[in-house]
Amino acid sequence: MSLEPSHLSATVPALLIAGLGPGSPALLTEETRQLLEGATRVILRTRHHPTVTALGDRATSWLDCDDLYQQQAGFDALYASIAERVLTSAEAGPTVYAVPGHPLVAERSVTAILAAAEGRRLTVRVLAALSFADLAAVTLRLDLGAVQLCDALDLRIDAQRPALISQVFDRDATTALKLRLLDTYPSDHTITVLTALGTLGETTRVVPLSELDHRPFGFLDCLYVPAITPLNDVRRFDGLAYVIERLHAPDGCPWDREQTHESLRPHLLEESYEALEAIDSGDPARLAEELGDVLLQVLMHAAVAGRLEEFTFADVAEQITRKLIRRHPHVFADATAARPMRFTRTGKRSSRLKSLGRPSSKVSPPPSQHSPRLKRSRAALGESASTGRTSKARSQSCRRRSANSRGQKAPPTGKTSLATSFSSSATSASGWESMPSKRCASRIKSFARDSASWSAMPPSRAENLGP
Repeated sequence: MSLEPSHLSATVPALLIAGLGPGSPALLTEETRQLLEGATRVILRTRHHPTVTALGDRATSWLDCDDLYQQQAGFDALYASIAERVLTSAEAGPTVYAVPGHPLVAERSVTAILAAAEGRRLTVRVLAALSFADLAAVTLRLDLGAVQLCDALDLRIDAQRPALISQVFDRDATTALKLRLLDTYPSDHTITVLTALGTLGETTRVVPLSELDHRPFGFLDCLYVPAITPLNDVRRFDGLAYVIERLHAPDGCPWDREQTHESLRPHLLEESYEALEAIDSGDPARLAEELGDVLLQVLMHAAVAGRLEEFTFADVAEQITRKLIRRHPHVFADATAARPMRFTRTGKRSSRLKSLGRPSSKVSPPPSQHSPRLKRSRAALGESASTGRTSKARSQSCRRRSANSRGQKAPPTGKTSLATSFSSSATSASGWESMPSKRCASRIKSFARDSASWSAMPPSRAENLGP
């Protein structure tokens, strides 16, 4: 097939993208073989491929992109520069771009070209080819239906499914991959290394994950990672979710299945206090354990709600995810905030939108009646700040609340003399009613730091304290 301009019809695309197969030239499709025999303008992504070597003198006149690998600092820039070179050639005349394997299996340069070609109004045709995954399935005798195809440089993997991983082209990339996998898989998990698939030099070897990078790697290497069972998937949320689901299954744990939101209530409170104690202890290992116990309570309540058909954990995740996005428009949208303090205020306004583009003027709702007294006091101060009251007005509000709590008559809200203020403070055992709002807030913070007061207080009392 000739791609010379004089032989082109109106239906011939400006760019043809062909795959060279996984290794052996015998695995080239007939369509690609004829295309390469007749083409005069060919660009190779790389010459480091057995098929290119087998084509001999015919391939010596073709261009390649190996020089770009030396010029670019990262892969994103590399693929962008490859796309620019290929599309510039296609604009000058019909061009063939040839890549290892299949053009659309673990070949990011092709997706970059297809995306850029749309803006240039260039017609592109992609030819099918064999990929490394096809030969790996034959060598390993795998059904590819459940196998993930993963990129070692951009790893997203489900440990409960088997995976084929490409882009393990040198020891540095392999070492980085090993460290990522060790965060999920046990160190003795077996990995199969497949080398030069489809060639006379094809080999396979099985190594423990901990020894994965103990030998050099090259462009013709890929990995097969078997799945782990849900009960061994203990370092990911999916494993934890499976355990909770299993406990609440019809043949699961009788105690877990009989729990309700009400019966779990004291456990949530207890685990929260233990997490606070772990924070005070300064012990990271203890904190990690206690935070796990708090997370368990969340999952238990979600499981109970799922059994009662109230909601699922997906609803819980959606609620908090949308709330975080909504409360951080300076991160996830075009909104900006001049100072960190304004982030929270922007978030509060956004979280109370009643209609699109219409912020609410309502203040924060009052704290729950089960909130500790300290939290309710902070909420009272926060409410006055959010409504824009002055420091003097907040001080007057503080005096009124203190007087009402003792059954005394509140001082007037207008101007007061120095003698009146002195008299008011003298009649108070704590002096809070005459204290400016900043000092009042300081007292509250000081009280919060007094861990002895809270540790000596029974949880039931702290829970039910009034204002």
